Amino acid sequence: MTTHQGLPSTPLDSAPLHTGTGVPSGATYLPSTGDHVLWGRLPCATDRAVLSVDPGAEVVVDTISHEGILEDQGRDPRAFFEPHGVDVLDDAVALAASGYARTFGVDGPHVVTGPIEVRGARPGDLLAMTLVDAQQRVPYGVVSNRHGRGALPGEYPLDGDVFSVFARAEGDTGVMTYGPQDERTVRFPLAPFLGIMGVAVAGDERPHTVPPGAHGGNLDINLLTAGATLYLPVQVPGALAYVGDPHFAQGGGEVALTAMEASLRATVRLDVVPREEAVAQFGELVGPLARTREYLVPTGLDPDLDVATQNCVRAAIGLLQARYGMDPRHAYAYLSAATDFDISQVVDVVKGVHARIRLADFA
Repeated sequence: MTTHQGLPSTPLDSAPLHTGTGVPSGATYLPSTGDHVLWGRLPCATDRAVLSVDPGAEVVVDTISHEGILEDQGRDPRAFFEPHGVDVLDDAVALAASGYARTFGVDGPHVVTGPIEVRGARPGDLLAMTLVDAQQRVPYGVVSNRHGRGALPGEYPLDGDVFSVFARAEGDTGVMTYGPQDERTVRFPLAPFLGIMGVAVAGDERPHTVPPGAHGGNLDINLLTAGATLYLPVQVPGALAYVGDPHFAQGGGEVALTAMEASLRATVRLDVVPREEAVAQFGELVGPLARTREYLVPTGLDPDLDVATQNCVRAAIGLLQARYGMDPRHAYAYLSAATDFDISQVVDVVKGVHARIRLADFA
């Protein structure tokens, strides 16, 4: 059973960005129609690219939020969102009704768009995925806690299997009520980003969408807003990149289980960093690394949060050695004095930690 509550049902002003609506003339566009998405699994080496581009290309990609289309929410987004009087995206309705073959509770919840071949990308290179722009496709989203998951499993949901909270987007502000029968509202800043950005894994087995890894995937790093770049070690020829799990806002930790989940239209630039250049810039990367306007962001991943933190510290020391020639003992000391280590998320089986190393400190 889904417990579903949120703001009073009044029409929203913003028209949704349905498939093809409002796409800039001449853009390389990848809609999130049924033949361009995977639901619950991520691409592997044997998957066929749905688009092929040269390095440096910018692609406008539609993404679909899983909230409102899942089986435990009825797999009928129009019915799910009906109490709130909102328009629902046509591609979300079509995917939910399509009979897409997935096993609820075994496959992941997320929908990803792709994969995209980047010509010339080879294992050993890095794929640089830059979020150029993130547009709201709808002016609302959902935060859900379900099935005893989240940071407090066994304590929440307080009743039922799923508790879903509806939130509005008013420009750059999110609006949520205090409670099911309490129309007072809390307001918070929106910072849209893609929870999933990744490359295909080697072999013929598609990974689950929930745990992140060296391939990227469900990293849920809330620093990856417009202007940020995620660097991932290429694992198969052509990289086979994909994006999904769109968020309007997420706190570090993502403690209830989901962020404010809501569909985005993302413009992503795909660049290839050849191996020699990659090693010179960043050292031997075995996992994801991000860069924003302010920070270098090494990551650490592990089912144990302590080990994830240790992995992140090691990655940060290695990065400072390779990029700036720092002695590892001094790098360790610098990180202790000047760098924040943040929890990306604690709810995706493999937990994530990321560091914020200020670029200005090394100017």
